[in-house]
Amino acid sequence: MDNLSVIETLGALAQTTRLDVFRLLVRHEPAGIAAGEISRLLGVPHNTLSTHLGILSRAGLIRGTRHSRSIIYRADLERFRALTLFLVADCCGGDPALAAPLLAGLIPCCATKETAHAE
Repeated sequence: MDNLSVIETLGALAQTTRLDVFRLLVRHEPAGIAAGEISRLLGVPHNTLSTHLGILSRAGLIRGTRHSRSIIYRADLERFRALTLFLVADCCGGDPALAAPLLAGLIPCCATKETAHAE
């Protein structure tokens, strides 16, 4: 990623509804959610949601796939991974000991239920 694409991506997330949409889609990976269901779950009117989905799509954070009459949206976790790696690439001057707390903080999102409850 370069500075311009990072700014565009962060800008897309810098709005309450779009951040809520992205976080909702991350929680529903890998199945995704239909646009109408996103609207219902977040209480956002369809036409307003459509604008937000377009901004997130253009930023590369989400993808929509047509299934019959619905569009199923999914978070683009690879794009999010690239964004995160860009932001922490120079972390702690390359010192693994200093970076360890940051990395440990990222791991719980992928922990099993047993390891998450153990903490």
